[in-house]
Amino acid sequence: MKNYTTEQIRNLALVGHGGAGKTSLVESLLFKTGGSSRLGRIEEGNTVSDYDPEETKRKITISTGIVPCEWKNHKLNFLDTPGFFDFEGEVKEALRVAESVLVVVRGTSGVEVGTEKVWEYAKDLPKMIFVNKLDRENADFSKVLAILQNMYGSSVVAVQLPIGKEADFSGIVDLVSLKAYKYEGGKRTEIPIPDELASDVENLREQLMEAVAITDEDLMERYLGGETIEADEVARAVAVGVKEGDVIPVLCGSAALGVGMEELLDGIAAYGPSPLDRAPEIGTGAEEEEVECKADAKGKLAALVFKTTADPFVGKLTFFRVFSGTLRSDSQVTNSSRKSDERIGQLFIQKGKEQIPTEAIMAGDIGAVAKLAATVTGDTIADKGASVVLPGIDFPSPTLTMAMEPKTKGDEDKIASGLARLLEEDPTIKMERRAETRQLLVSGMGELHLEIMASRLQKKFGVEVQLTDPKVPYRETIRGTAKVEGKHKKQSGGRGQFGHVWLELEPLPAGEEFVFVDKIFGGAVPRQYIPAVEKGARETMVDGILAGYPVVDVKVTLYDGSYHAVDSSEMAFKIAASMAFKKGFMDSQPILLEPVMNVEVRVPEEFMGDIIGDLNKKRGRILGMEPQGKEQIVRAQAPLAEMFRYAIDLRSMTQGRGSFAMDFDHYEEVPGQIAQKIIEAANE
Repeated sequence: MKNYTTEQIRNLALVGHGGAGKTSLVESLLFKTGGSSRLGRIEEGNTVSDYDPEETKRKITISTGIVPCEWKNHKLNFLDTPGFFDFEGEVKEALRVAESVLVVVRGTSGVEVGTEKVWEYAKDLPKMIFVNKLDRENADFSKVLAILQNMYGSSVVAVQLPIGKEADFSGIVDLVSLKAYKYEGGKRTEIPIPDELASDVENLREQLMEAVAITDEDLMERYLGGETIEADEVARAVAVGVKEGDVIPVLCGSAALGVGMEELLDGIAAYGPSPLDRAPEIGTGAEEEEVECKADAKGKLAALVFKTTADPFVGKLTFFRVFSGTLRSDSQVTNSSRKSDERIGQLFIQKGKEQIPTEAIMAGDIGAVAKLAATVTGDTIADKGASVVLPGIDFPSPTLTMAMEPKTKGDEDKIASGLARLLEEDPTIKMERRAETRQLLVSGMGELHLEIMASRLQKKFGVEVQLTDPKVPYRETIRGTAKVEGKHKKQSGGRGQFGHVWLELEPLPAGEEFVFVDKIFGGAVPRQYIPAVEKGARETMVDGILAGYPVVDVKVTLYDGSYHAVDSSEMAFKIAASMAFKKGFMDSQPILLEPVMNVEVRVPEEFMGDIIGDLNKKRGRILGMEPQGKEQIVRAQAPLAEMFRYAIDLRSMTQGRGSFAMDFDHYEEVPGQIAQKIIEAANE
């Protein structure tokens, strides 16, 4: 692959709903540009960008694939992103380093929920739209165009028109050059514009001219004056409109048939912004000052690591985008995010799983390097000794948490080391060891996300795991008071054991945990044994009494007792205190407490009734509602026990359009019938 200047590079993220055909489109474009000798197919598991075993097995994109293509003296870096909601983090990585997005929609269904979500993510980036699968039954370009214009406004304009419909789809009319092309046997020939399309061509060309005329006053005057505007002027105006966000061109074709691929490649090269068209990145210097990083190959180095893959055999592979300067093979750099030096070995241009060695990656381009010691996703690589740090990647928070345990005892260490490697690869995975329930908790973006993580643990690191619902970290406390005696007396031939205490148990306000009061007078319990009494009570609280959950918010007062001059010991008083605490706890109206979460649900208004009804079923309390744009925000509180699978429920209720955030607020009493079932299950 030859060297390209920054101006010749196009970094384009392909986004859209799952099944829109993004991977097939990249495959078709790669084949058309000569970057691949055969056309791979998802069904056969042999596409360039989907090479992970999980991707070939499930026939979906899981990880953003990087596929560079060479076309008419341009380098087009395609970032093929997943369309399923569980892999939003991969989409965010691609959008952070792309200059523009190509939104791929189906000619049969148009704008789907995945399209809506990625459109929102990419709201600040220049966009183009590709209507795919126009050879399919029920495909209708005009209908899809109308939906797009209705949703996203008059800036959405067709720059192409299909020739024929469904099975008869066979070519493209270019509305910029006013030329028509027909495809037969994979070959393209220019033909006159079909007579039956003359009216549609005229109407759509008029829409296009109105949209682009706004980009230039001189163009506007000439257009309104009825002057002929040349095709190359229209193309330049479209490019300016795309860059400014005033024009969103709609192109069309069929990746499966290879129809429209040349026109799409020409459109990306002509209309897509280059790294020079992007505003300079603003980094942060050593003194927290702003540092401007321009797309200049001769400038100071500033590169952002946007993706990491972990492999037990190859090691760590780091993907980066150079925003300023040039990164060279066999050089010394600084990871300015972590203030540590790194040695850069051989640099690569990544094409799917293929690695093409290169001597340098310059400003605007994307590359990869193996075996960096400390660098992870979101870090900045700079010149040795430099301190500029670029803004990182805004990853979504995990929405589903499950407990993970090994199928084979003794594999706990393997899980921990394997997960640590996978966390480097995917920052949307979180891991936490919860001491009170003795469980390892893993959080991700959904059920499929966690299933694939478990499958990767098995394939990459040889450890089989199972995922289950986490245990709820319940608490136990009391509502009443009790005065109780605890006596531990044991004779065994030699020295015996004797400890005797009277304790009073009382409830404390929530959050005060534990208070111990010593009210011994006259030496009824000698001073040296009083710490043992407190320790006995504390240790008993840890393991719980009612159902095995920690006890909280109890005041224990030691007010009387007795001792034996020979047989008393710290251990005897500790046991006596534990016996008294257990009896007193059960005599003090013991109750079970459960964690209650603050929940904020964001949904389109039409789903409000279902959301509120479902939260009520989950023992939730609605605290308020507030409109925000086209959505409604519902604020509520609900018990954690009811919310473990809320990510799945919400996706189902809102067709994937809803989102939520949840954090802990307080503990409150579990209703009697539910508490009884929990206690019975624990005692079994």
